[in-house]
Amino acid sequence: MKRFFIAAIGFYRKFISPLLPRCCRYYPSCSEYALYEFKFNSVFGAFCAVTARILRCNPLFSGGIDYPIIARNFKFCVFSKIRSSNASADKFKLWFIPYKKNRYYVIRLGEK
Repeated sequence: MKRFFIAAIGFYRKFISPLLPRCCRYYPSCSEYALYEFKFNSVFGAFCAVTARILRCNPLFSGGIDYPIIARNFKFCVFSKIRSSNASADKFKLWFIPYKKNRYYVIRLGEK
């Protein structure tokens, strides 16, 4: 089911979105927000969050920065020593910033 929604969002971003003016009041855009929600949360939770976000994306709300909050349980993390010779910030695509217990903001790093 997740793959269906992710594919539908991909179709929208590739074929429908270029035909419409950019009018999203939030960063990240509603389609990017939906993509992260469906990738990292349950289908029901993502559907509810995305529906609420799309309903908020109108002139009655001021908009702004609204990162998706995902549920993750990082029980075991391995931190390896990063060597300057082979390490690069380009390898990191997403940051998970702690919000509450087992809840994180998803922040995408800017592209060069």
